Amino acid sequence: MRQQMLCAMVVLCGHMFLNAVVAMADTPGERFRKAIKEIEAACAKRKLDPNEVCGEVARLKPADPLATEEGRFAHSIKIPNPVPDDSGYKPGMTSEEYFAHLCKTEAGEFIYKTVDNVEGLYMMRPRKEATDEELSHLYALEDPYGYVTEGSAEGARELLVRRDGYAFVEEQLPGHTISPAYRHYVARYADNKKTLIGEVTTVAEGRYGYVWRGIVRPHDRELGIVGGELIILGTHSHEVLAVRRGFIRSGDVRNNSTGVWWLGGHACPKGRKGRTDFYTFDLLREVLTPASSSAVGEGTPNAAK
Repeated sequence: MRQQMLCAMVVLCGHMFLNAVVAMADTPGERFRKAIKEIEAACAKRKLDPNEVCGEVARLKPADPLATEEGRFAHSIKIPNPVPDDSGYKPGMTSEEYFAHLCKTEAGEFIYKTVDNVEGLYMMRPRKEATDEELSHLYALEDPYGYVTEGSAEGARELLVRRDGYAFVEEQLPGHTISPAYRHYVARYADNKKTLIGEVTTVAEGRYGYVWRGIVRPHDRELGIVGGELIILGTHSHEVLAVRRGFIRSGDVRNNSTGVWWLGGHACPKGRKGRTDFYTFDLLREVLTPASSSAVGEGTPNAAK
C-alpha cells in the first residue's frame, strides 16, 4: 500500500511539474513581442543611410477588419454555423493542443446549396499581395489561413478564369460601396486564350461570389493561431451557400527573426488531395459548378451535399 501511494505521489508531482513548465513557457505572442523589441533596439543603435528603412516588420500595425467597406460587409454576414464565443480554450493549453482542438471542433466545409452552370464569379473582397514583412508579423494579416489557400487577387484570377473554370471573374474595387443594385464600379476579367483582359464597369454580372473574413477571439493570436472563413453567397440576395472555416498556426519558426512565417504555417483543413494552395478554387468549383463543365440550366440551385 505504501509503495502504491508513493508511486501515485510521484506521478502527481510529475504532472504538476509538467504543468508548471508549460505555464512558464513563452507563448508565440510573447516571443513575437520580444523579437519586435529587439529589432527596434537594433535599429535605434544603427546610423541609417539616407532613405534607409530599418526594421520594417516592427513598423507594421495589427490588421483592422472593419477599416474598409468590404471588410465591414464581410463581417456583417450572418452564417448558419457561427463560431461559438467560447472556443474551448483552457488555461495551460499549449499552442499545439489548442490548434488541434480548433481543427477538430470548428474547422471544415459546410455546404448548404450548390449551383450548376455558373458563368462567372464576383470576388467581393479581393486580397492584396502580402509582403514578406506582413507574412512575418503575428498581427498584420487579418486572415493568413485564407491567404495561404487563395493567394492574392491576381493569382485568383489566373486560376478561376481558365478552360475548366469560369468565363469571367469580377472584383469589388476598393473604396466603393457594395450594394445589391451594383451601384459601384467593378473590375471584370475575361480570358482571350492568351491573357486576361480587364475592364472597369458599373454593372456586375456575377450572380454568385465569395468573400473572406478573419476570426477574432481572445486567445488565438497569443498562441500563434488565426482562423479565417470563406463565405460563398448570392451577390443579390446574400444567401449563404457554403462556408469554409480553417485555422493556421505559426510562431515556431527558428530561422525567422519573429518566429512567424505564415506561408510555412500548420494549416487545417489542408484541402482536397492535400493541395492547400488550390483549396479555395476546388471548393468554389464544387459549390458553383462552372458552365464549362455543367449541362443543366443556367444558375440552377441544388440541395446541399
